[in-house]
Amino acid sequence: MSDLQFITSQKSTGVSCRINKTSGTRIEIMVKQHSSSLSISWFQHISEIDRKAWNTLASPLPTPFFEWEWLRLMETSRSVTAETGWQPYHLTVWLGRKLVAAAPLYVKGHSAGEFVFDHVWADVAGRLGINYYPKLVGMSPFTPMLGYRFLVAPGENESALTQLMVNEINRFCRRFRLSGSSFLFVDPQWQRKIVNLGYLGWMHQSFVWQNCNYNSFDDYLSIFNSNQRRNIKRERKALEKQGITMKTFRGDDIPRTFFPLMYTFYRRTNDKFGPWGCRYLTESFFDGLYHNFRHRLVIVAAFEGHTNSSPLGMSMLVAKGDQLYGRYWGSARTVNSLHFNACYYTPIDWAICNGIQRFDPGAGGAHKIRRGFTAVSNFSLHRFCDPRLSRIMETHLDEINRLEQEQIDAFNRELPFAQQAKN
Repeated sequence: MSDLQFITSQKSTGVSCRINKTSGTRIEIMVKQHSSSLSISWFQHISEIDRKAWNTLASPLPTPFFEWEWLRLMETSRSVTAETGWQPYHLTVWLGRKLVAAAPLYVKGHSAGEFVFDHVWADVAGRLGINYYPKLVGMSPFTPMLGYRFLVAPGENESALTQLMVNEINRFCRRFRLSGSSFLFVDPQWQRKIVNLGYLGWMHQSFVWQNCNYNSFDDYLSIFNSNQRRNIKRERKALEKQGITMKTFRGDDIPRTFFPLMYTFYRRTNDKFGPWGCRYLTESFFDGLYHNFRHRLVIVAAFEGHTNSSPLGMSMLVAKGDQLYGRYWGSARTVNSLHFNACYYTPIDWAICNGIQRFDPGAGGAHKIRRGFTAVSNFSLHRFCDPRLSRIMETHLDEINRLEQEQIDAFNRELPFAQQAKN
């Protein structure tokens, strides 16, 4: 295999990382696994991998965020690039010309956009004289949604392929002097397999809404204590008093004009957070959603006056099967209770009517508890090349995870449910 050169440079958005190869963007390795000849290839562009072959592996997953169209759009829109600190380097395993396994991976020169705040480990590494960047990360970029795992073709030996891929990732990190590899927001069942292969599991807190066989939004409201039930009703009526109506669009019913407007709202929302925002997506990403991914989209739009006017605000969600994911939102101006209605109440109402069982609202604060979202755990998995960093993480991880669980339990004691009040 040809040598690779990792180049890091300071950019306005942070530190970026690039992988250069003198001949093309693909590395191939021949291996023997049992009696079959397998080849391993690393790709810097998912467009070099056949869409149908990739989606044969990704489509069965509950999450939509590892489907070829989503990941490709991240790259072709230049939202994910070496310059933004997300250099794609996807691992694939082939049996002849058949793709049997894949892992979406990115070489990173910073930790921004991951929603797993590992700066403490970067600080520890610095104190030890260890270069924490670049590192290898497995996730769907800027998408803090549960479900990362290696993609394996049905009927293949998943355990053997997983071991092979982990070995190759470890070899890759050591050869090219990456600090290690991490998998973020991992599938809970897959997590146990990878921990057994030498990765450390770090617990984090997120929120989720579960459909407990609700027949209507009023049925859902009945689980709250009387005070919060009144508060939610008041927040829902606040828009009506301001002359604002909400309407939900899905798939082909979403007007094309919504997509450039959604980009404007997305940009405005992120700009409010300044250096703590997560503004990576370009306008062409949103335009590409209309052409390539709108079959997965749900948009909640707020209208002032007629619903054929331009929306005052919108939230964009992604749906697959019985799962719903909240992604982006914004508005032309601040409107009382619009955020709660666009991002929580109207999507929950839609979810109940459309058989959604689980709604992940995305990253955000404890105000979700007051709207009925339960605090839950998710895990990131980490393996460092330097044994000193591994030992430090392993030494403290049980205590760190215990404290995180205590925080989750504390959040859930604040759930404003009628049954909660009796406990």
